[in-house]
Amino acid sequence: MATHRSASSLAAAVAAIAALVLVLIPGVPHTQTTLAAAGTCPPLLDREFSRLQTGKPESLCQYRGKVLLIVNTASYCGYTHQYEGLEALYRKYKDRGLVVLGFPSNDFGAQEPGSNKEIAEFCRLTYGVEFPMFEKSSVASLRTNPLYADLLARTGQAPKWNFHKYLIDRNGNAVGTFASGVEPNDRELLTPLEKLLEDKPASPKG
Repeated sequence: MATHRSASSLAAAVAAIAALVLVLIPGVPHTQTTLAAAGTCPPLLDREFSRLQTGKPESLCQYRGKVLLIVNTASYCGYTHQYEGLEALYRKYKDRGLVVLGFPSNDFGAQEPGSNKEIAEFCRLTYGVEFPMFEKSSVASLRTNPLYADLLARTGQAPKWNFHKYLIDRNGNAVGTFASGVEPNDRELLTPLEKLLEDKPASPKG
């Protein structure tokens, strides 16, 4: 049994080395390598959250290659009106690759006390929200929300209130943070966002 495992490990190692050699040799087509790279999920997005409307878990990997604006939201906050601006931003730029991701949280001022169903109905009926939103969670608890723990580690900034915003590039890198008071249509946010949208994701070469 030990011999079989050793042989399997050796075969896997040889295969990995062979693949690396193919990448490094000039003139060898790199189609498969490009496809593999294009399908790789960035570590920041390699996790699942349940959708607000359905309760079904979904992988954030589905948004690889997109420009993301990640926002912690609340229904009874002085910044709640930003739902309207976030939805307008999403509708304006989604065809160019922008996705807004909403994470309701009751961490700040207890301003999101409702159930997931109540939050979903409020967002739909009051602001016509269509951008993806996920079930209520604590964005201040690093144990319960690994995405926000990762965002803190990468940016050095945690949300201090509702509607804090993180800007993520097409490669899954956190490239900007914006305080709650930065409105979705502020040039402070729009300028770097539009620049990121100009960068197209790498396409496979045949």
